[in-house]
Amino acid sequence: MPTFLHVGCGPLTKANTTPGFNTRSWKEVRLDIDPAVKPDIIGTMTDMSAVASNSMDAVFSSHNIEHLYPHEVPVALGEFLRVLKPDGFAVITCPDLRSVAALVAADRLTEAAYMSGMGPISPLDMLYGHRGELQKGNHYMAHKCGFTEKVLRATLQMAGFKGIASGANGPAFALWALGTKAARPVPVLQALSKTYFG
Repeated sequence: MPTFLHVGCGPLTKANTTPGFNTRSWKEVRLDIDPAVKPDIIGTMTDMSAVASNSMDAVFSSHNIEHLYPHEVPVALGEFLRVLKPDGFAVITCPDLRSVAALVAADRLTEAAYMSGMGPISPLDMLYGHRGELQKGNHYMAHKCGFTEKVLRATLQMAGFKGIASGANGPAFALWALGTKAARPVPVLQALSKTYFG
């Protein structure tokens, strides 16, 4: 059975990932910095030393990399690559700053852009972190960097991913990217993204 590492899972499980991962054919291993969410492995994106090299078929990271400082992002992506098997892939999603910036330019900084399980999300939340969680003292939720599709693709390429597919999800103002450890033909990348993007 293939295994995927659910990075920065929080209280979520594979049921909260994508339809591609949320099947009986995938085994989930949850990794988080917060022991309170009862992950399988306690660790950070920049230090996943508790995860063996070449041990995971996939890595899933939803709204995590924006919580890192820019100089930490290549370290985290290097860790993703290290734990992936040679034919493995990573699926990453984060806020799409290009679409968020359009809302800011329209002077809608604090207006609800969409509804989430945490309630209304504004451009301010997408830029700097969810205000409700930050108010509770969960400073891990602060955003320290951000991406446009062009920048995310370039960042994955510079980190060493050999195949990249990407796209934007307008209603949730999210970017999605898939990076493969080995080079893959474009039709394969397109098929993987169709299956594993949310």
